Amino acid sequence: MHAPGANGPRPGAPLPGQHLPGGPGRPEPADPERIRSEIDGLLTELATRTSWPGSPTAAEGAESGTDITRRARILEQAHDVLVQALATVDKI
Repeated sequence: MHAPGANGPRPGAPLPGQHLPGGPGRPEPADPERIRSEIDGLLTELATRTSWPGSPTAAEGAESGTDITRRARILEQAHDVLVQALATVDKI
């Protein structure tokens, strides 16, 4: 006697093409141009919205702490973009 669904795929067994990027449950592969554009934008924002230590516009005290926090936030965003891109790369 056959159990219901005995002819279907076994649970946990991969289906053909499932391992490929863009397959069910797999993110689309990273687009290098999109990643480069996002990182360039974040680095531009980092250069224009913050003052680097030693520059004549560097603020003292609380403003300097705010500047460090802003830089850290922008760098964290760039890091997240790169981590997400790496997560979509096929591991060999």
